Amino acid sequence: MTYEEILSDANNLYKAYKASVKGSKWKETTQKFMMNFLRYIFSIQEEILDRTLQNGPTEEFTLSERGRIRPITSIRIKDRIVRHVLCDDILLPEVKKHIIYDNGASIKGRGISHQRDRFEVHLRKYYRLYGNDGWILFGDFTKFYDNIIHEIAKRELLKLFDDDEFIDWLLTLIFDGFKIDVSYMTDDEYARCMDDTFNKLEYRSIPKEQLTGEKWMYKSVNIGDQLSQVIGIYYPYRIDNYIKYVRTQKFYGRYMDDWYIINPSKEELLDLLDNIRKIAKELGIHINEKKTRIVRISSTYKFLQVRYTLTKDGKIIKRINPERVTTMRRKLRKLAVKVHNGEISYDGVENMFRGWMGSFYKILSRQQRQNLIGLYEDLFDKTVTVVNKKLVIFDRSPQNILQEV
Repeated sequence: MTYEEILSDANNLYKAYKASVKGSKWKETTQKFMMNFLRYIFSIQEEILDRTLQNGPTEEFTLSERGRIRPITSIRIKDRIVRHVLCDDILLPEVKKHIIYDNGASIKGRGISHQRDRFEVHLRKYYRLYGNDGWILFGDFTKFYDNIIHEIAKRELLKLFDDDEFIDWLLTLIFDGFKIDVSYMTDDEYARCMDDTFNKLEYRSIPKEQLTGEKWMYKSVNIGDQLSQVIGIYYPYRIDNYIKYVRTQKFYGRYMDDWYIINPSKEELLDLLDNIRKIAKELGIHINEKKTRIVRISSTYKFLQVRYTLTKDGKIIKRINPERVTTMRRKLRKLAVKVHNGEISYDGVENMFRGWMGSFYKILSRQQRQNLIGLYEDLFDKTVTVVNKKLVIFDRSPQNILQEV
């Protein structure tokens, strides 16, 4: 099948539709779409084949994630369907062939838990070779998604498909929806913005009357868009390959914008960092100098919200950051009020809690798990049991059916 046939295939579009409405069936807009889903699917199919597909309206909001406030852009269901087929059935199968194994996130089976496991594997393998004497370079890209340059991202993705004309048309269309209205900038300000770090969260505070559509910046991709997740995996692949293959660093891993290198030589890590800066500059992304640091492997450090210590005898001690537990308790209380007031659906809260507990279950203490589960039961009038480290949640009413994770 050609890429055009894959994207316009009715079975693929139906599968993507099922994935796109999951978790949002309580919304009125989703329910209206579901009542006429076949008509919408055939409409998408027709628009793909005759090249009349257009980007729909978006909704902007902010989200607190892993201690950061992120600007999120939500797209309509119709656009999510197209993204699902494009990413799941076309882009990701090819992208996975060209990335290192220790590049995680947004790939089934290679999420945040997998990346933490790989970090621990690298700690153990390093210990067997060098003991607990050595250094870890922890790196971070500042405002990673905000500074991805469209031309570079599109060019690198097209290389995977031999500059296929259909993929080129579709990526051009989607990237056009990512462009930023910078009519309020002077030419000098625009030039500096292309070289410096762009902050979309600050950009959203610009008065709308200053955004006249006279000048556009083709930089930044939308957090919340599935294509942006694929781009986040692949965009810095040159850095991954340089570290892993050119500099033969065995103990390296990256989870989107967070990465690490373990090495017995601090001087070599400093040299690596200098060269990473050069490649990052070519890509338009920037090292977060405040968060990028080199620490002793025998000290206590944090990676992906977990605190680690490698002891003299090779034991890895890991604990969840207590602030994460406190934040989750506060979040559950706020969400309970919104559910009670009918502002949000309970199903979304349950999916969030299952995902969070699944991500941190192994490193929560027994008391922390009991306290969180007890709070959840009281707030939402549920009964929660744990079977094989998975949550089983059901109403306290005896007539309800169990729902397994």
